[in-house]
Amino acid sequence: MPRWLPRVLARIHRLAAEGKVRFTDKGRLELEALELGLDEHDAADVLLGLTTAEFGGRVFSSETDESMYVFKPRIGGFPLYIKVVLRAVCLVVSFHEEGGDEDEV
Repeated sequence: MPRWLPRVLARIHRLAAEGKVRFTDKGRLELEALELGLDEHDAADVLLGLTTAEFGGRVFSSETDESMYVFKPRIGGFPLYIKVVLRAVCLVVSFHEEGGDEDEV
């Protein structure tokens, strides 16, 4: 586990608890397309529950040169792929079923 991961996860948890979660248009469309009936508040609850064991890696945006953090939790047995960028808010870039198109960035 990377040494920085607990700090990143704590920041995601804090921002989610403070209601500071926003979605890109793509992330919102992916969330709405899931067959789980989740809304943005439910997705923030998923972010609150993320663990280090669900960490899937860190990638860098070719557009903004920012770190993006990937998590792969299971919700009700359903595997998800979540990618976030940390700014003043937790920006959800991707929120879809694992194994779907994992975005090229």
